[in-house]
Amino acid sequence: MKILLFVVALSALVVAQETVYQPGNGVALPQLVKEVKALYTQEAKDAHIEGTVVVRAVVKADGTVGEVTLERSLDPTYGLDDAAVQATKSWTFKPGTKDGKAVAVQVHIEHTFSLK
Repeated sequence: MKILLFVVALSALVVAQETVYQPGNGVALPQLVKEVKALYTQEAKDAHIEGTVVVRAVVKADGTVGEVTLERSLDPTYGLDDAAVQATKSWTFKPGTKDGKAVAVQVHIEHTFSLK
């Protein structure tokens, strides 16, 4: 059991050290493969909240989404900020590339909530 824990801890350390690139200067943006729409909470609808949540996400070299952080809040009270973060974590991408190799790339994503 101790050996397994060591291997898991070592794996996490390697992932944590993955270089995250900014798009541009030879770094190609990831391409969206699967988008999951953020759920519009009933409470936010009842409060007539509309607008855009902006998140910053790391698209890992395998095309999955890693760390997601809130850049611009719309609604911390009725759950739209959380809905945008959770939806983003479910997206998948064709990974970004640098020098022809898949790399982790930081992206900004907007989730727009509209009652129309």
